[in-house]
Amino acid sequence: MAATIIDGKALATQVKAQVREEAAGLPRKPGLAVILVGDNPASRVYVTSKRKDCEECGFLSEEFALPATTTQKELLSLIDGLNHRDDIDGILCQLPLPQGLNEREVLLAIDPAKDVDCFHPYNVGLLTIGEPRFQPCTPGGVMEMLKTYGISPAGKRCVVLGRSNIVGKPMALLLLHAHGTVTVCHSKTPNMAELAAEADILVSAVGKTGLVTGDMVKEGAVVIDVAMNRNAAGKLCGDVCYAEAAEKASFITPVPGGVGPMTRAMLMRNTLTAARMHLG
Repeated sequence: MAATIIDGKALATQVKAQVREEAAGLPRKPGLAVILVGDNPASRVYVTSKRKDCEECGFLSEEFALPATTTQKELLSLIDGLNHRDDIDGILCQLPLPQGLNEREVLLAIDPAKDVDCFHPYNVGLLTIGEPRFQPCTPGGVMEMLKTYGISPAGKRCVVLGRSNIVGKPMALLLLHAHGTVTVCHSKTPNMAELAAEADILVSAVGKTGLVTGDMVKEGAVVIDVAMNRNAAGKLCGDVCYAEAAEKASFITPVPGGVGPMTRAMLMRNTLTAARMHLG
């Protein structure tokens, strides 16, 4: 029996349509400011996509494209100004930053009430205790996919490959809050393949092409591929050997067209949440 493909692109379109409808009822447009420092081509693509998402949702979108020579003081001054603007609800500083800039200091400078990426320690703390005001965009998108396709983590063995602050750790927390039994694997885990093969829900967020082979997938498992890599031929792919995994999985996300679009849609939802908070 072939796996059901979880269509992140179609679901993201639905989420953004709902966000647009709800935003239209507010006294003003939700506002998102995106800061891009330097000329990283991948970052430029992401920033352009976010601007299009804002247009789709009827948001105010402001982009600040700064040269790679921007100093820490200049960047922090821009963030401070945006923190004090009433028409800006969310501030997103595109990572990675050019060498010489202190990423941690920049993320700490963003007002937690405008931290729509959910990277600030205050918001991470709220997430940890199970009272998040923002959903971390990628893990939140995964949870929305599971919910839409009727997949409950409750009582399931959930295995997360990768322990990054952006995906792995918050993904494990959200699955835990949804009553899953969660194992996190990383580069020092000696029996990762065996643990993966026990998962009812397997989430891979490592960034290594071909990491998850068919023998690491339990029969009937749900396979969520968060990674976005390029193979030797330059084609976009994830961590999962898709054809092999799809033969055994009950549900699977494609790359591209899976988790990626949902990450962007959840950013729009977080910006709407921030606007509601600021409007009281």
